[in-house]
Amino acid sequence: MSNELRNFLALSYDELEQLNLKAKEQRNNRVAVHKIQEERLKYLTDEKRIKAVTVLFSDLEGRLHMLDYDKKFLIKSWDNLTFDGSSIRGFTAQRESDLRLGIDWAGFYWGPADYFGSGKVLVFGDVIDKGGTPYGADIRGILKLYADKLYKDEGYTLNAANEIEGFLFKGVDAERRYNETGKFEYVNTGGYYHSLPGDLLRTFIDTTAEVQRAMGFQNEKDHPEVAPSQFEINYGYGEVVAAADQIQLYKLVCRQVATNMGLTASFLPKPVVGVNGNGMHTNVSISKGGKNLFWDPKGEEKLSKLGWSFLDRILTHGNDICLLLNASVNAYRRLDPHFEAPNQLKASAVDRGSMIRIPIGNEKSMRVEVRSVAPDANPYMVMLSIFKTGIDGDTAKIKNLRQAERYLPDNIYDALANFKKADWTTALLGKDVKARYADLKEAAADRCPRLLGTFVKAPEVQYHHDVYNQFLWNLF
Repeated sequence: MSNELRNFLALSYDELEQLNLKAKEQRNNRVAVHKIQEERLKYLTDEKRIKAVTVLFSDLEGRLHMLDYDKKFLIKSWDNLTFDGSSIRGFTAQRESDLRLGIDWAGFYWGPADYFGSGKVLVFGDVIDKGGTPYGADIRGILKLYADKLYKDEGYTLNAANEIEGFLFKGVDAERRYNETGKFEYVNTGGYYHSLPGDLLRTFIDTTAEVQRAMGFQNEKDHPEVAPSQFEINYGYGEVVAAADQIQLYKLVCRQVATNMGLTASFLPKPVVGVNGNGMHTNVSISKGGKNLFWDPKGEEKLSKLGWSFLDRILTHGNDICLLLNASVNAYRRLDPHFEAPNQLKASAVDRGSMIRIPIGNEKSMRVEVRSVAPDANPYMVMLSIFKTGIDGDTAKIKNLRQAERYLPDNIYDALANFKKADWTTALLGKDVKARYADLKEAAADRCPRLLGTFVKAPEVQYHHDVYNQFLWNLF
């Protein structure tokens, strides 16, 4: 069909940014759900150039799934969208396969037509079980419930921002082809902050940043990272569910931009041995009535007592939740002290080997930075683990807790053992979801050599949950 006959929505980047920032403001201001729903349905009805709505949700491991619904169908049936949950790893068994998708109208995005396709908009969905309640394995829904309850009961707003590192490699689907090539090829070897204007890495960063700005990310800075061909694109703070949504969109955008360039954006924690790995430093704070509760100009490091107690609880449960923050076999290569790895269960304003850092801040920016998070972890699981642990967890009676000689596991089996035996992880996820998650992690681990060794093995890439080759998996 000739393009002239089509009349699908394709907005300029400036128009997209305005629409996305307005939607973001509504979300931040907690505009009533029914009002946003009414506004979005009217928009979809009136905007004739939209053909489909892409609904996004994440499975238990954090893998992003997307369904396109015809716009006219969605307008009539948005409250009765069903799908087969038995096909989603970590979701329901075949005998209980029917699940529903609820539309989170506040999580609505306009994407650039040149990367998401013309005539489409995106919205995040909530997975709902047969009884109409949030589905236990949909961690986004569980996080949303937790954050909403804290806001209602305590007036707390949970805030987060993530520094997400990735690698740019030559070729499309470099991770899927790793079993054939046995290596990843850099596109740039310039190193920290160094990339010539117009080279592949700089072009990739610039293009990705443009897409992010158009989607309302409110970028702060972007640059090549320490390792060759490594990048980081930073953006502003957000309410916790929106912040986790942005992690999913960030990785989606990076992958799509890279693919369009004939390259691969990889978020494996340690795809190449001998250079720094990919981290996802997670900066968190709690506010109430617009006031940052982690700020105290008279506190130690200017962190409030609430901030320090939050930090102490995470250190207490650091080994319990390590598997939730470092979810793959490959993640334990990154917890290597030779490459600024945050593998020590300590807190420090300066030591980058500590699990938690207290960055320099002011009344607006004071925060706690959890550094031992890998970018392949389920972002909703990361946020739930950090905030629920920091607010509701226990505090160990360990002498000098913040500087004690304690370390995170250096392999997934030890992390699994800690996770399974901890009462806290049962309280965090519930017995059923905890068992499902442990089974998924153990299945992946058992498909890889038990000892990491000195080079990246093909199975730890092939059976990695971000890559996930179902054909290969089913051969076992």
